[in-house]
Amino acid sequence: MAKLYLQRHLKSQWNVEDRFAGWTGAPLSKEGLEMVNSVAERLSKENFDIGFTSPLPRNMQTVIELYKNFSKYPFFSYLDGGKMQEWGNFDKVTENCTQFFVSEKLNERYYGQLQGLNKAETKNKYGQEKVLLWRTSYDVAPPEGESGSDVYNRVVPFYKDFIEKELISGKNVLVVSSHHPLRAIIKYIENIPDQDMIKVEIPFAGLVIYEFDENMNVMNKN
Repeated sequence: MAKLYLQRHLKSQWNVEDRFAGWTGAPLSKEGLEMVNSVAERLSKENFDIGFTSPLPRNMQTVIELYKNFSKYPFFSYLDGGKMQEWGNFDKVTENCTQFFVSEKLNERYYGQLQGLNKAETKNKYGQEKVLLWRTSYDVAPPEGESGSDVYNRVVPFYKDFIEKELISGKNVLVVSSHHPLRAIIKYIENIPDQDMIKVEIPFAGLVIYEFDENMNVMNKN
């Protein structure tokens, strides 16, 4: 059976400061780095054939910090075109590494005008009711940002084109990403109705594991 590991990144500095991070580049926090050993211990006995992550520093840094505890190292290959993909990719990786494919399709939800704002300040600026709607509604987006359904429509086609095919081939796949992209994948796998997505939460450094049979039916979830 193929396994899919959905790993949320460790806590970033802007998470500590309670800011809307979105597509911004804040690194991991000291608190986040203190989570590394416990997360690595959970993953250390697993075997990953391939990995996927996003170019956001908190996601790539999570991969790097975790792999300091493993016998292999991560090797990053880029999927979004441009010189990073044309000049930076290398297919003949060795058995000493896990190849991670990097794409902005796995970036966090884009928060538009809210990015960088402290969440308490945002409530003062826009009103608590409006901010609650932006944060919990699946269909309503913040100003110039993405809704939950926008994230789903960005992430799930990528999942089908790249990640799912690796699972179908029998590979174990590790995805290290942010909260909303991982929720979108969970929604797709479990066919969760829009109105129930408010119940789907993954804590910082949280891990969800799926085991699939050869027909991509979920046999187990941890």
